[in-house]
Amino acid sequence: MHLKVLVVVPAFNESQNIESVVKSLIHAGYDYVVVNDGSSDNTAEICQEAGFNLLNLKENLGIGGAVQAGHKYALANGYDIDIQFDGDGQHDVKSIEKLIQEIYNGADLAIGSRFLEQSDGFKSTFMRRIGIKWLSGAIRLVSGLHITDPTSGFRATGHKALELFCNDYPADYPEPESIVAAAKKKLTISEVQVTMHERQGGTSSIKAISSIYYMVKVTLAIILVGLGREKKA
Repeated sequence: MHLKVLVVVPAFNESQNIESVVKSLIHAGYDYVVVNDGSSDNTAEICQEAGFNLLNLKENLGIGGAVQAGHKYALANGYDIDIQFDGDGQHDVKSIEKLIQEIYNGADLAIGSRFLEQSDGFKSTFMRRIGIKWLSGAIRLVSGLHITDPTSGFRATGHKALELFCNDYPADYPEPESIVAAAKKKLTISEVQVTMHERQGGTSSIKAISSIYYMVKVTLAIILVGLGREKKA
């Protein structure tokens, strides 16, 4: 069965990277949409001048809002799978096929992990790796899932997860929280080893100074989602 695949590229102030990222997707033959999340730089203008497929949000919604907009675009346009692919040059287009194959094999949500196997790819800083292990433990505590890279924004979403995330998706730092939400709905979640690179330019939206706030906020969100009651229809 042929499944339609869309690559969703959320982008906030990615003027240094967005053109090369999108061209790598075009070269590989993927359908894509850039979701410009109210950038204050010329990310939108670069995309428009290059003729890229662009969903231009009028204001900054944050990564969760931008990704959910991409999910809604994918579902509305008849795609069966979408791939979240960051606009900063960190994700490797060659790893997309692994994520797609995982959905073909029955997963509803396939997460690209840097830590399943030994690899030469970029692993992030030591302190962030400690934070990732902490969040992995929190997810395991409330869901029983062992996810090695819960903050990974390189992931494939199948049709069931698309419908779930179009209806409700975390706003601020959505990746760990959405894993638990999908698990509570009994969706199948798996990981595959992928290659990631260092950011090719610009700065991350998650600053080192906010790491303690990030950890507290996300840990509480994971616990609340994991232990909270199901919403009534």
